[in-house]
Amino acid sequence: MTVDPSAGAEATGMACRELVELVTDYLEDALSPAQRARFEAHLLECDDCPMYVDQLRTTVRLVGRLTEADVSPGGRDALLTHFRTWTRAGGPR
Repeated sequence: MTVDPSAGAEATGMACRELVELVTDYLEDALSPAQRARFEAHLLECDDCPMYVDQLRTTVRLVGRLTEADVSPGGRDALLTHFRTWTRAGGPR
């Protein structure tokens, strides 16, 4: 799914990009009441973001069951290498 970074900002004061940045805090119930209200208002107005949040919830639920022992040593090394080369801009170096 592709999220339009500016979608929904007019009605709720929150753009999709901001929602994406806050989604982890939302799922962990770590947003302030005001942030949570803006986040949930955006979900009501946006066509794409509710699906994104649901997909992330499902991912967290499924991956949350994994333990370190579930990942092969080669898989662990590949993930660590990938994460070490990841940039803040959202892609590998």
